[in-house]
This record gives sequence, C-alpha cells and structure tokens, in this order.
Amino acid sequence: MGHNAGLCGPAVIMRFSPDIPLRSAIVDGTALHYQEAGDGPALLLVHGSLCDCRYWQAQIGPFARTYRVIAPSLRHYWPGGPQADTPFSIATHADELAALLAELQIPRAHVLGHSRGARVALALALQHPSRVAGLVLADPSAQWRDAAAAPVSPALAQARAALDRGDPEAALGGFVDAVNGANTWSRMVEGFKRMARDNAGTLPLQVVEPSAPLDADAVKALTQAVLLVGGAQGPARYAQAQDKLQALLPAARRVVIDGAAHGMNLAKPHSFNTAVLDFLRDLAT
Repeated sequence: MGHNAGLCGPAVIMRFSPDIPLRSAIVDGTALHYQEAGDGPALLLVHGSLCDCRYWQAQIGPFARTYRVIAPSLRHYWPGGPQADTPFSIATHADELAALLAELQIPRAHVLGHSRGARVALALALQHPSRVAGLVLADPSAQWRDAAAAPVSPALAQARAALDRGDPEAALGGFVDAVNGANTWSRMVEGFKRMARDNAGTLPLQVVEPSAPLDADAVKALTQAVLLVGGAQGPARYAQAQDKLQALLPAARRVVIDGAAHGMNLAKPHSFNTAVLDFLRDLAT
C-alpha cells in the first residue's frame, strides 16, 4: 500500500507463546521492549503494521534452535504505545534497532523483516550497513525516489477517520481488508485481533508518517546477501516491489511460498521457516 503501509497479514493459525518473557532495553532514553530466545549468531525479527513482537511466535522457537533471536516491538507499538515526543518513521525505527543491537552488545545480526518491517530492515541495512549480515525481506513495501510520490493510502485515511469518530473496530477491519483482501479481519483469530487492537493507535501515526522513497543506486550498492520472500497468493504490489529489488540485486535469492498470501510466515510457517533457515545456513558455509 502507499505511504509505507503494510499489515503483518492474516493469522488463521496464529499461536501465542506466553512462556517467552518480555525484556526491555533503554534506547534513546526510554524502554524498548523485546523478546529473546536461543544462542548463536544474532537474528533480529522486525514486525509490520499493527503488530509487535508477538507476531513472530511461529518463528522464535524454530529459529532459536540455531540463533540468538531478538524480536523487538518497534517504538509506539505494544506494550509501550504511541509516544508523542518520538518520531514515527522508517528511518527512526531503523536507527533505534541499530541502537538496540548496540545496547545488547550485538555488533552484527541477520535481519528479517515483514511488510513495513521489511522496509525498516532494508533501511537498517542502508543506514547502518555494518550492523547487518544477511537480510531477509518478506513482502517489503517500497516507494522509489524516481517514481511519482505515493498519496496517503485511502485505507489509512479511512482508518484515521474511523478512529476519530470513535470506531476502532471499523478502522482496523477496513485497513486489514484493504491490505489483505475482503473479509480478512472477520476470519482472523481473536489473539491476532487483540494484538491489532493493542496497536490501533499507530494508524494515525502512519497517516502522517513521512515518505521514505528508496534510492535505486543505494539499494544496488548493498553488499549483504538478500533473500526475498513472498506468498503465491499475495497482493500483486508486493511481488512488484520484489521484482524491482531483484532487478537491482541480481544475486538476491527469491522464494515464493505456495498456498500463502501476505502473511506467509503465519499461514505456512514450516515452509517460511525452512526458506529462511536454508538461506542463513548457506551464508555460514
């Protein structure tokens, strides 16, 4: 979607793991919350819109068998909530993730992001290249500097209007369906809806979020190994974004998850996890 939008995806089989405790680190003077599990090379997981660290419950356990997994909730998302004195932007989120890695004494990490989170992961690689080893971009949202400026997404604008009139359910349902397809919100499990409701306050921030157009030359200069992941039934705009990235990064690996749409890591966690682990394993050889 335009204006950096991108929901984390439908969660028809989502399970939550309350046995993974929340931790916090002081980043830029305030707490940033995250989940951590496992030992080994660091793997940073970056969630998308309306989500938080709980989004990765189908990934943390399998990945933690090999990696030290860090799954943060980006600033403004649950459990901290919107913060009026802190910018909401892709660039700021990328800088804060670099600061979190420094605080955790992790000099370099593999980074996996989904949807808007993939765009944040890409910004992290561009803004702090020494911090990023391998880069996994699952359905990244993308706007390009040489393209016409994207208007504010109608879905975001309508969601903001619904929130302003005191109807968060309409705001969430309309935004989720616009991103993922009709009737997606009605089919979501209650645990996922609870997470989205917890993060409804970020929708107005996305409406006014500054655009973050990508520079093709900067992307082309990336030195990290890159994996692009998409769902076979996902919205066409995400496949188109990956087409452009693959054209700029011909060495990038690309995987399409059959039987899945935008939320491919939730709909087909085994296939998604295998693709990511195979890619990271090959980097180590």
